[in-house]
Amino acid sequence: MNDAPASSSALLSFNNVSMTFDEGTKALDNVSFSINAGEFVTVVGPSGCGKSTLLRIASNLEANTGGTCAIDRNSIGYVFQDATLMPWRTVARNVELIAELHKLPKSERQRLAAEAIELVGLNGFEEKYPRQLSGGMRMRASLARSLVMKPKVFLFDEPFGALDEITRERLNDELLRLFQHEGFAGLFITHSITESVYMSTKVLVMSSRPGKIIASFDVPFAYPRNHDLRYEPEFGELCGKISHALRGAHE
Repeated sequence: MNDAPASSSALLSFNNVSMTFDEGTKALDNVSFSINAGEFVTVVGPSGCGKSTLLRIASNLEANTGGTCAIDRNSIGYVFQDATLMPWRTVARNVELIAELHKLPKSERQRLAAEAIELVGLNGFEEKYPRQLSGGMRMRASLARSLVMKPKVFLFDEPFGALDEITRERLNDELLRLFQHEGFAGLFITHSITESVYMSTKVLVMSSRPGKIIASFDVPFAYPRNHDLRYEPEFGELCGKISHALRGAHE
């Protein structure tokens, strides 16, 4: 069940959310947490623990079988593992898509798309097709498409998992810049502990299926974050604590 946010401060909240699929698989078990504007929450956990299911419930692609998910579904940005660009559309036309689906006038959606393309640093590539872009550039175009309608909540399903390490780190920095600029609430799924700590204000650790929150870690580092933060002792110590909690999640 998806409703409007339960409070004025939380833009996304899960309250005792459970999910059992029709064939009997229990994916989630009484998951509860909330995210406010300006918070970036990352979820890590074993494969198959229900991380992506949380995003599908938040976006109403799946209907949870227990508890409630409170969110303004009119203001969601969703970035998938794959860039999911339409190969027959240029970058500009791909970025315009959501505004087009909202039936905005052509001039308005072109203006919004141009702003989003500039935000993600794809100026000069507006007329290129997805096949002409690198993997990192395709993901930038996907981010721009989701930014067009200026959503209050962003859902990220391992968007950088298929990229090489250098590109991934560069896009981590780009996404954090967008996060600071736009001030949205972010829910980010990843398998990378380093990425989770570098990106977020809080890291949640999920157990193996049925997934439940077994640990929560506040991330104390201020924004903006510098690449060299990854090599600081405090950063490594926090990564170690999360790694220890993850090992318990597999047991």
